[in-house]
Amino acid sequence: MPMLLNVGDIIETRKQHPCGGNRFEIMRTGIDFRIKCLKCQKQIWISRTKLEKRIKKVDKSEE
Repeated sequence: MPMLLNVGDIIETRKQHPCGGNRFEIMRTGIDFRIKCLKCQKQIWISRTKLEKRIKKVDKSEE
């Protein structure tokens, strides 16, 4: 069963982005996710399976 992730959620990953940040905002959901690094604002496309393996913690949005 896939994790329940929504647009606007902030996730913390086990692996750091090259800029040194490990917190990302989910911009788009589906088979592929678009996430944005909160430190350098770079947007990344990643598959659901890879993302779910890398998630350490999820902070839900208020919506």
